Amino acid sequence: MRSRFHSILVIVLLLTLLSGCGAATPASPDSNKRDENVGKTPPYEIKLVFYSSPQKDFKQIEEEMSKITLEKINATVKLERIEPAAWDQQTILMLTGPEQVDLIVTGNQSFWRQVAQKQLLPLDELIKNRGQDIIKAFEPEILNAAKVEGNLYAVPTIRDFASNVNVYMRKDLLDKYNLDLSTVKELDDLDPFFAAIKKNEASITPLVKSVAPKAIINRVIDNQWDVLGDSVGVLENLDKLKVVNLYETPEYEKLIKTVRRWYEAGYISKDVSTSKDAAADLIKAKTAFGSIQKGKPGAHAQIESRVNLKLESVDIGRQITSTTNVTAAMLGIPKNSKDPQRAMMFLNLLYSDSKLMNLISWGIEGKHYVKINDKQIDFPPGVDASNSGYNSRQGWMFGNQLLTYTWSTDSPNLWEDMDKFNRESKKSIALGFTYNPAPVKTELAAITNVVRQYQDGLENGSLDPKANLPKFNAALRAAGIDKVIAEKQKQLDEWAAKNK
Repeated sequence: MRSRFHSILVIVLLLTLLSGCGAATPASPDSNKRDENVGKTPPYEIKLVFYSSPQKDFKQIEEEMSKITLEKINATVKLERIEPAAWDQQTILMLTGPEQVDLIVTGNQSFWRQVAQKQLLPLDELIKNRGQDIIKAFEPEILNAAKVEGNLYAVPTIRDFASNVNVYMRKDLLDKYNLDLSTVKELDDLDPFFAAIKKNEASITPLVKSVAPKAIINRVIDNQWDVLGDSVGVLENLDKLKVVNLYETPEYEKLIKTVRRWYEAGYISKDVSTSKDAAADLIKAKTAFGSIQKGKPGAHAQIESRVNLKLESVDIGRQITSTTNVTAAMLGIPKNSKDPQRAMMFLNLLYSDSKLMNLISWGIEGKHYVKINDKQIDFPPGVDASNSGYNSRQGWMFGNQLLTYTWSTDSPNLWEDMDKFNRESKKSIALGFTYNPAPVKTELAAITNVVRQYQDGLENGSLDPKANLPKFNAALRAAGIDKVIAEKQKQLDEWAAKNK
């Protein structure tokens, strides 16, 4: 995910194109029925477009998936991989041209652009006729979160819809200095931990960014408010339909004062705003102690595996679900599809057929993985991440991830835990709301420039809030943030009236 000012910028670039346009249920049994209309339909090749690193055995995965889809929907599968760095550029060209695309990974900024340009088909009738397993897999409010102006244009993948805030720290250093994480209830309780590292480990930075584009406290902000897509007008209270200026809230001021205190104490590096290093790389290199990360079931084990060190973590705050969480990863059917009905039939299988989902998630049993019990898998003997022909680890990108096996380093109950975590999350009252920023495009363009000037510095601690927060808010008001908030409030009220 990019920083929030980038989200605003993307929306601004799309405005000229716009003219108005709970949790998953537990994994269902495989849908083993052959579609009753298969015999009446001609053969077809379904092209699924997504981003991924190169995988040597993609062709074999295609062939094995096609054995299932030929039997069930008389179609073969073509996996069209695009390099992540080229994703935006290539998919824009692909969808503006005549090339056949039957399913495409989409979400948030890409999704808004594609809907605005009428590149995605409305799916309501297609799902009603060919997507019954998709409907069964969702609680209605989650599936409806992908609607724009009452029409469904993509289906969210079933994964972590909710998230909370985790602070991760190296266990070796916690043990070395007898630091007890059970004393941490809020961010301000972390000072003694960072102070101990600063005092005794001169070569180690106490706190680093989770990933390069995000500020130190980005995850906290995204989890404390419903940012309503772009943070230009947020819900301060998830139970009330009241849009406020995030940057004028007392909670935001308190948060940036905390991070400023850490910065001035030397707990955060002086080049934090320009650093391109991710927390996982710095912790693995033993040059960093901790980081504030996205929290969800399984995250701890996955991060430990990346850094090759034991970590301890503490939750800060509750898990929440918002439209932004749900729409981060989805699958849509472009207008370029030559057979949208067949594309929907295949999409339906990705939410009901565990064999198909395990193929695209993990590869071929015996070649890319072996079972170690009914729920977990691992590499076969002699195979590891360096020599496996298929190790994309992108099950979250396709269909219902809760249908897949878990890896040996994860809990065998990971998906049950994830489903429970999603269900027990605090749902924003605005879940499903997406606003049309076209009426305030001029103001948003000006606000983008203001946010770019102040946001990173305030949220990384390098700018003094006492001097700069008033300047930030004055500049936002001059740029027209009050008008944007009023427009967002108006649209939110209209959406709430329609959706009761």
